[in-house]
Amino acid sequence: MTTVKEQKFEAMAVKRETYQLIINGVRQDSVNGETYKVYNPATGEEVATVAKASKEDAELAVQAARNAFDFGKWRHFPVNKRSRTLNKIASIMRSRFNELVELEILDTGKSLAAAQGQVMQAIEDFEFYAGAIVSHRGAVNSMPGAFQNITEKEPVGVCAQIIPWNYPMMMAAWKIAPAIAVGCSVVVKPASLTPLSAILLGEICIEAGVPEGVVNVIPGSGSVVGNYLVEHDKVDKVAFTGSTPIGKDIMARASQTLKRVTLELGGKSPSIVFEDADVDAAVAGSLFGIFYNTGQSCEARSRLYVHEDVYDEFMEKFVAKTKQLKLGNPFEKDTHVGAVISQDQMDVIDGYVKSAVADGAQVLTGGKAANLEGYENGYWYEPTIIADTDHSMKAVKEEIFGPVVVVMKFKDEKEAVKLANDSEYGLGSAIWTKDYGRATRVSKLIQAGIVMINCPFSAFPGTPFGGYKQSGFGRELSIETLDLYTETKSIVSYYGSRPLNPFNV
Repeated sequence: MTTVKEQKFEAMAVKRETYQLIINGVRQDSVNGETYKVYNPATGEEVATVAKASKEDAELAVQAARNAFDFGKWRHFPVNKRSRTLNKIASIMRSRFNELVELEILDTGKSLAAAQGQVMQAIEDFEFYAGAIVSHRGAVNSMPGAFQNITEKEPVGVCAQIIPWNYPMMMAAWKIAPAIAVGCSVVVKPASLTPLSAILLGEICIEAGVPEGVVNVIPGSGSVVGNYLVEHDKVDKVAFTGSTPIGKDIMARASQTLKRVTLELGGKSPSIVFEDADVDAAVAGSLFGIFYNTGQSCEARSRLYVHEDVYDEFMEKFVAKTKQLKLGNPFEKDTHVGAVISQDQMDVIDGYVKSAVADGAQVLTGGKAANLEGYENGYWYEPTIIADTDHSMKAVKEEIFGPVVVVMKFKDEKEAVKLANDSEYGLGSAIWTKDYGRATRVSKLIQAGIVMINCPFSAFPGTPFGGYKQSGFGRELSIETLDLYTETKSIVSYYGSRPLNPFNV
């Protein structure tokens, strides 16, 4: 067991056979000694053994976080000192960049390019919040008469942060960085399928000088550990990224103690290609929009609407380009599409494709598991395009979370907007047009938290990320996020020369 002494933390190899919990600045086994295996989705091979947290471990983590917040020094550090610590976290991550990328690939089966981009953004998240926190403060406001109002920003307290399996390191950074920047302490529960990134990030935070108890990481069951954290009366806030049904359950459980809740949930994001679009650019952007990260993205543009005048040209190029995408060794630079996370998810994806066909849709390419030589024990699904669809189909209405896009024609701008908004979700959206006026009009009418115009990228540090409707609420990745981890205290003072006597007695 390795302990924190005078903020010195013994760094270990990123890639190793066993990974422990991080509680109160200590690497430790679970209370009951339980462990589980994690596997590489690309090959099916075992990656590591991980300690599996129980309710008892969750209680220890909450106590550590509570003590660190109530009695520790972190929240009282000068802002510039917290800022320097966040920059040091980023610096350590940069120095171990290739190792972190390798581990992320082994843990998730995603492509090299995807892993590199996501680890880099995780680094940039800490750098962004290191700068953002310096200017995040209250204000002094003049009031009528001899009164003055001062507002202060205070950390909300202990935060439970529940991380998804599709972007394990990046999502952990999205949540940890703003929370600790403002002085909160956190208990992070990574997804059971992909816990390694969050464990490593917790270790790096301590190595960089974050005091013990401020960052705790406890991989375990969502239904056991996750629910325990959500319901705990000593946890002040929950931040969750994942499916809409689980988000609804978390919101209900958190309501019993009136916790702050941030939810970044599912999506069925539309991409609209107008008749005046640069077709080649729209094809390239649409490929990335759905097949990046193997389609396992909440804001994946999985509904594609193409104007009838350019439909045939667009689809001919889109299908041809999709067939050129390379699946295979995630460590090769020219691999475009990585593995699906698990057999269960493979079955979900295939079930949606089969349901679309049963409903009368046509698979233009893909539509089945990919048989890759040397990767027979992994989970691979062919990039899939489904045409002749309509909004009555399950595959059009529900989130598939895989490399599958459904395509429809539209006649005019009004119909495009109506189709795009005909969803219970409202996370991402994309517009392809050369008409600036149209782009502006449509972007204002789209019911989504993110609108991409002639661009396939949705997330940069500093740009608010979050959704409308059943895609959740709250915004991450931006300065606004800091407000989600703070309380605003209003202090009213009187500075007049005469004592106040409002009852005049």
